Amino acid sequence: MSSPAPFSRYEFMIAWRYLRARRAEGGVSVMTWISLIGIALGVMALIATLSVRAGFRAEFVDTILGANAHTTVYMAPQRVENEFTDDVYVVPGRIADYDQMAASLAQIPGVERTAPVIRGQVMATANDSSNVAEVYGITVENLKKMPRIVDPSTATGDIADFGNGVAIGAGIARELNLRIGDKVRLIAPEGARTAFGTTPRVNAYEVVYVFSAGRYDIDRTRIYMPMAEAQSYFNREGVADEIEIFVDDPENVDDWTLPLLRAAGEGAQVWSWRDASGSFLSALDMEDDVMFVILSVLVLIASMNITSGLIMLVKNKGRDIGILRTMGLSEGSILRVFFLCGSLIGVVGTAIGVIAGCLFALYIDPIFAFVNYLSGGGAWDPSVRGIYALPAELRLEDVLKAVGLSLGLSFVVTIFPARRAARMNPVEALRYE
Repeated sequence: MSSPAPFSRYEFMIAWRYLRARRAEGGVSVMTWISLIGIALGVMALIATLSVRAGFRAEFVDTILGANAHTTVYMAPQRVENEFTDDVYVVPGRIADYDQMAASLAQIPGVERTAPVIRGQVMATANDSSNVAEVYGITVENLKKMPRIVDPSTATGDIADFGNGVAIGAGIARELNLRIGDKVRLIAPEGARTAFGTTPRVNAYEVVYVFSAGRYDIDRTRIYMPMAEAQSYFNREGVADEIEIFVDDPENVDDWTLPLLRAAGEGAQVWSWRDASGSFLSALDMEDDVMFVILSVLVLIASMNITSGLIMLVKNKGRDIGILRTMGLSEGSILRVFFLCGSLIGVVGTAIGVIAGCLFALYIDPIFAFVNYLSGGGAWDPSVRGIYALPAELRLEDVLKAVGLSLGLSFVVTIFPARRAARMNPVEALRYE
């Protein structure tokens, strides 16, 4: 007569019988529930943390790429010697043939578009309030291609009127109490040059568009001005400060550095969004790894409860093990029975944790709104974190990592007590019965 196959139906039946047995019957139902709840909470915390970290990184990158160039080409500063005093001073690099250079850079494979830009620092004042701002001189055609700036769900005003005024961030509008149609005064330190030196330039512009890029620092400091007006305002007639480049794969923007330098010519330099935010992204990646290790330890601690419960179960079921062995069950069958006891706890706890973690990631907004309400509204400060809300992105790879870790630990910690039960001598187990 052939022996039954491993993990046969009767092995599942015995394991299930032991798991649901009451303490009076030699079971450890309380320890079973503690182990199950511990694993479920550990898996939930792991999925929720990975989802929030992934969502934070995705939102951070999206706000950068939606309101900024993927990479920028500019000319290196030049040293100029004063022929009268022999003094050497540094002047910023300018791009004279910016239309021609922009067209040349646009021919590089993978470059979607280019945009010459004027940049300058100003003091914005209105309604007895002031704020430091950074002005971008750009054409309306290029401004319309920035998704975070022209999003109709977050902006007010008509972008078609951009030629008649300026577009400002929602943070500036709030701090200066500005609305569409109001005037904002811009004061540039480097204005008109006279015989007595350079005097600040003060101009008033109508606010025709108010945008929200989704980042606190951008909305609070950025103003867009028509290209021609910016050239006149900042004394940049006929030149541009830099050329913004947009590529089809921003995550690998460094692949375009050498082609851009070759096409731009001598003296050109490149500054990508990764150069500007690379250290922060590296810190996020390192934090992801550290958080995964820390939460893995929590899952391991929860899994160790399975070992404690199974050791108690083996001790309570010594008589049953002896009887089963005398009835013909092999050591392998006994091992599989108790392995199934621990594995079922791990599987059920993992399943509950996955469901709870996914629900947390999907309903992060109402959950965090409730937490924010309990904390009095100070749980999230956009001036510190840069974005306005806590995001979460549920990714299959994160869920699979959590499931694999939890099930792997649950299976491993179950082996020791299961082997102990399998090696129990039936004679010793029944000696005093």
